[in-house]
Amino acid sequence: MSGAGVPPSPPPARGSGLRVTEIFTSLQGEAREMGRPTVFVRLTGCPLRCRYCDTAHAFSGGTVRSLEGVLEQVAAAGVGPVCVTGGEPLAQPACLPLLSALCDAGHEVSLETGGALDVSGVDPRVVKVLDLKTPGSGESHRNLWSNLDHLGPRDQVKFVLMDRADYDWARWVMERHALPERVEVLLSPVADRLSPVELAEWIVADRLPVRFQWQLHKLLWGDARGR
Repeated sequence: MSGAGVPPSPPPARGSGLRVTEIFTSLQGEAREMGRPTVFVRLTGCPLRCRYCDTAHAFSGGTVRSLEGVLEQVAAAGVGPVCVTGGEPLAQPACLPLLSALCDAGHEVSLETGGALDVSGVDPRVVKVLDLKTPGSGESHRNLWSNLDHLGPRDQVKFVLMDRADYDWARWVMERHALPERVEVLLSPVADRLSPVELAEWIVADRLPVRFQWQLHKLLWGDARGR
């Protein structure tokens, strides 16, 4: 689902709050913390239009919320891990103070970002999950490669793959930037486009030092929102 033609909602004016699509509690469906109960804060808006996007409902709309209101709702959920996602959360300037405030409140915080926007200002306590866009996404030209200089061993780089060409491209990027020696690397197939079995067999055959992942929430609940 590309969401082409859907104009993004403008972010709130600086200091006026956060535009939020939804806040919900579910199991983390991806990355290192897969399977853990997690509060998700989905911010509205994204400058990218990936061909396989499954969160186009976050491109526009949403509700402007105060930072304090978001923190209160997250605290009420009674869950430690928090994932700030989108859309593209870093498209909103108020995302950075939100991340720091969640850390200050004692949460384990992760950020899911598409990699086109600068991550250098992200609180170092936050685990960054950086989604490098492959050629199959149609947005690989938007990757901000300097972001790789701001990743540490706790962070993760994700490649969402459409086909064998994307897989070969991901291998090239991994080798060129020595990613497995610096961060955890995640490879994930696009649903209904690349067979997860085929991807798993490529990884095993090549002995890649990566983590295969398949979106747990989709296996459990399909495309239901708030899951």
